[in-house]
Amino acid sequence: MSGIYIHIPFCKQACHYCDFHFSTSTKKKTELVEMLCRELEIRKDEIGQNIQTIYFGGGTPSLLNFEELNSIFNAIYKNFNVSENAEITLEANPDDLSEEVIKMLDASPVNRLSIGVQSFFEEDLKLMNRAHNSEEALSSLQLAKQYFDNISIDLIYGIPGQSNEQWIENLNKAVELGIPHISSYALTVEPKTALEKFIEKGKVKPVEDETYREQFDILVNKLSENGFEHYEFSNYGKPGFHSQNNMAYWLGNPYLGIGPSAHSYDGTYRKWNISNNTLYIKAIEAGNLPQQTEELSTTDSYNEYVMTRLRTKFGVSTDDIQQKFGEKYRDHFFKETGKFLDDGLMEKIGNTFHITTKGKFLSDGIAADLFYID
Repeated sequence: MSGIYIHIPFCKQACHYCDFHFSTSTKKKTELVEMLCRELEIRKDEIGQNIQTIYFGGGTPSLLNFEELNSIFNAIYKNFNVSENAEITLEANPDDLSEEVIKMLDASPVNRLSIGVQSFFEEDLKLMNRAHNSEEALSSLQLAKQYFDNISIDLIYGIPGQSNEQWIENLNKAVELGIPHISSYALTVEPKTALEKFIEKGKVKPVEDETYREQFDILVNKLSENGFEHYEFSNYGKPGFHSQNNMAYWLGNPYLGIGPSAHSYDGTYRKWNISNNTLYIKAIEAGNLPQQTEELSTTDSYNEYVMTRLRTKFGVSTDDIQQKFGEKYRDHFFKETGKFLDDGLMEKIGNTFHITTKGKFLSDGIAADLFYID
């Protein structure tokens, strides 16, 4: 099982918290789409041909017009064997989802929408500098539901000034709308973003760690009460609506990343393209791949396995560790988990270790403590 990720590096405007690669100028959009298609052809033999997931991320993929989206799909289906039941996701912003655009997407191979709502409150959207307003957040979902069953939305917690009551109202709105999948992330302050500068200058008050924890607990409880499975730290899905693209990543399946800044993984090597649209275009035009490559050591692979699996409902299997990485790593894992088992932050079921409800908010820190350091 393999996947393809397509990075569309364009946005209408810069969100104050975002540190992803994108450009607010779309002058080179058509040219860049041509290069995406060419890169797909150049790299058609890099991963297994049985493509089970295709994911358009960004940036803002909903800025693509019909011709651009169609040309990318033509290149994919020409060069790869795509499963008939493949999950094909496109990220979209609410302000882009007019009925005309949704009908275009419905007529395309796209069968799953991931809509960047972030919040249903106007003040939150303004603080984050989102391109949509609260009315568009609601109307886009109501419209999308007329054409798509498989819809995910993003919601952010830990927004400066957001009360727990407002956070509950955001979650209630999503539940009332019947959205079957929710990805929810804490608003982190990334280096060199506008949000970091606002906090440094005192224009925005930083959020206390306790607020993040309270809103995370509210999130877990509210969605669990309404039939969502918390199958990965930031992801919650109704039965039958878990993200296959995300699951493949956490399970260590290979994927091909196409476009500027996109990452690829084949089980041994990790590759990433240059984060510059102009240099990317020039390189692909010349028939070159503008990428760097890293070969993962056994220790790298073990640490990544622990990090990704502890975030999921699957947990870490010591049988898997011994089979994949060897006895040394299994013994290290056994030794280091003792304190977390004693503190009730982890539990052992058979030969598989899971993060408990008490430890979920600390899962990344726990995983880091279990890393093997050469």
